[in-house]
Amino acid sequence: MQTANAETQYQLSATDMQVILALVRGGTIAGAGARLNVDASTVFRVLQRIEKGLGQRLFERSRNGCVPLEMAAQVALHAEHIETQVEAARALLQSQPDEVAGSVRLTTTDTILHGLLAPALKPLAVLHPKLGFELHTGNELANLTQRDADIALRVTKRPPPHVVGKHVGPIRVALFGAKDGALTQFDPERAGSLAWIAPDDAMPEHPSVLWRRRHFPKVAPRYRVNSILTVAEFTAMGLGVGVLPLFLAQARPDLRQLSPVLDECQTELWMLTHTESRYLRRIAAVFSHLSEHLQLR
Repeated sequence: MQTANAETQYQLSATDMQVILALVRGGTIAGAGARLNVDASTVFRVLQRIEKGLGQRLFERSRNGCVPLEMAAQVALHAEHIETQVEAARALLQSQPDEVAGSVRLTTTDTILHGLLAPALKPLAVLHPKLGFELHTGNELANLTQRDADIALRVTKRPPPHVVGKHVGPIRVALFGAKDGALTQFDPERAGSLAWIAPDDAMPEHPSVLWRRRHFPKVAPRYRVNSILTVAEFTAMGLGVGVLPLFLAQARPDLRQLSPVLDECQTELWMLTHTESRYLRRIAAVFSHLSEHLQLR
C-alpha cells in the first residue's frame, strides 16, 4: 500500500466514482460490470488502481461478493448525488419549459400494480406523452438508496426513515368467493369444509395467513400460491375462497364478498421515494399525480 502522502495526492475521477457506486449497488465485480456495461476484469483493474492510489481497501471481498467499507459507502453517497444532478440536468436540456420527460422506475407488488397503479398511470401517460415507466413487481422492498427504483408503493406500517413517504391509505380486506358460486355468506363454523386459496411460504407473515392460522388453526389451504393476484384469479374461477383486498376484489364482477371487513388484517399503503430524487421534475410529477389518483376502497 502507498504512504499517507500518496493518499492525499490521488484524485478520484468521475469514472472511479462510477465504478465504486456500481460496486456498492451491484454487490459483486460481475454485477458492477453489468451495470457499467463492461467486463468484470475491467472493473477489477479499476478497483485495484483506486485502492492502490488511495492506499487503503474500499471493499471486503469474499465468495459472496464485495462489501463496501466506510470510505466506499461515503464515496457512493457523493457519486449518487452527482448522478441525480446529472440526470436532472439531462432531463432539463431534453425537455421544453413545463414539459415532463424521461423514465421513472416504479416498484410494487403485482396486486397493487394491477389493482391500483395501472389505472392511475393511464391518465398520467396521456398528460405527459414523453414520460416513460419502468415497472417492477416483487414482494421484496426495493432499495431506493441504491436506485433500484425511483418510487416504491409498499405495504408497511413503518416506512424506512431515510426516504420520503406519503401515506396512501389503509388496505382493507375480506373473504371472497366466486360470484356464481353457491356460497353467499361465510359461516366460521364451516370454515374447515371450504377449499381455501392462500399465500404460500413466500409470504409467511402475510396478514391473511396470520388471521387464518389464529382463528382457524386446523384449516389447511387446498391451493397455496405465491401472489395475491393468483388468489383472486383462483377464487373467481370457483376453486375456493380467499382473503382479498377490497380495492382489487370489489372492482371485479366475478367475485362476491362473503364476510365483513377483517379489521385484524388491515395494513397501510405507503408511497416512497428517495430524498433527493423527489426534486427531479419527472419523479415529482409522478409522485404528485399518484398522490391524487390512487384510490383505495
